Amino acid sequence: MITLKKEDGAADLAGITKLSVGVNWDPSAGSSGGILGMARRKRGVDLDLVAVLMQGGEPLRFAGLDSLDPIGNGAVAHSGDEQTGAASSDDETVNVVFSDVPAVIDSIVFIAAAFKKGSSFEKANNVSFKIYDATGGDTQQVADIRPSLLGAENADAIARTFRNGPVRQLEVLDRKGRIKQGDMQALLRFAIG
Repeated sequence: MITLKKEDGAADLAGITKLSVGVNWDPSAGSSGGILGMARRKRGVDLDLVAVLMQGGEPLRFAGLDSLDPIGNGAVAHSGDEQTGAASSDDETVNVVFSDVPAVIDSIVFIAAAFKKGSSFEKANNVSFKIYDATGGDTQQVADIRPSLLGAENADAIARTFRNGPVRQLEVLDRKGRIKQGDMQALLRFAIG
C-alpha cells in the first residue's frame, strides 16, 4: 500500500484508470450506556460522502445524497446513502472511471459531511476515509485518512483528483470545516475551498 499524507502534496495517478473513495465510521452512543446506548448505536449517525465535479473553480455536478450517477454513464457513481455506520467495510463509496468522465470536468473534490440536521462527526467513532486504485477489478488501498477527533466541524474535504496536463493527480486535502446542515449551496461552497 502506498500511503499518502496531506504534507506529501499531489501524487501522480499514472496507470490508474478507476479510483474508489470510501468513508466508514462506527456509530457512537455518546456517554449513554444500557438500553439507551444500545438504541443510539443501532440508530447510528449519518455521515454522507459527496463527490463534487468541478470545472475550474465552479461545481457542475455532484454524486451523493440523492444523486447517485450525476453524469448518467457510471463515470462517477455513488453506492447510496448508508445512514447508520453499521456496514462491515466502507459505509459509502464513490467510484470514478476516468476515461468516462467528460473532459469539461477537470477536478473532483471528495467530501464527507454530517449534512443532515442532527448528525455530527462527534456522534461517530473511528471515522476513516480510504482511497483505492480499483483498476482491473482489484482494489489496492493508496491512502487512509483519519481525521482528528477534536473540534466541532461537520465537514471534511478529504481529497481531490485533478488533471495536470495529460496526467491525473491525487491530492490529500483533509480540510475540516463547518457547513450549514441541509444547505447544498454551503456544501458546494465548501468544496471550492
